[in-house]
Amino acid sequence: METRSSAAAISMVASAALVAALLVLLPQATRAERFVVGDAARWTWGYNYTDWVIKKGPFFQNDTLVFMYDPPNATVHAHSVYMMRNAADYQSCNLKAAKLVAGVTQGAGAGFEFVLRKRKPHYFVCGERGGIHCTMGQMKFIVKPKSSACRDD
Repeated sequence: METRSSAAAISMVASAALVAALLVLLPQATRAERFVVGDAARWTWGYNYTDWVIKKGPFFQNDTLVFMYDPPNATVHAHSVYMMRNAADYQSCNLKAAKLVAGVTQGAGAGFEFVLRKRKPHYFVCGERGGIHCTMGQMKFIVKPKSSACRDD
């Protein structure tokens, strides 16, 4: 009987040690953060998203960016989220080769979520009004996620 309870106690200690080790060694993706783009301002005309990136960064792989904006109506202009192909297209707000990642209604409610899966520059812009929101309204920013292994605990 004593042997059985000793074995059970050893098993429980070993299980607890395994759980503790797994918590320490969990993939960094479980520690990813979620950011609402623009915070309370959300994704809107006239907000400086470059400053927002500087204040919120650094960003890491598997972090999630949430783009929240109202669908267009009589008092709200349409917004969207495009991913630009490269820095030159980003700078000039050239939407010809851009990829639409969230249309004008996808920012409603809980918003559109974009997970930063790759360690490469991500060039985000609003493509509405022929790119004027990008060129004149500062609705653009670059995020360069770092390896999730670099995240401080």
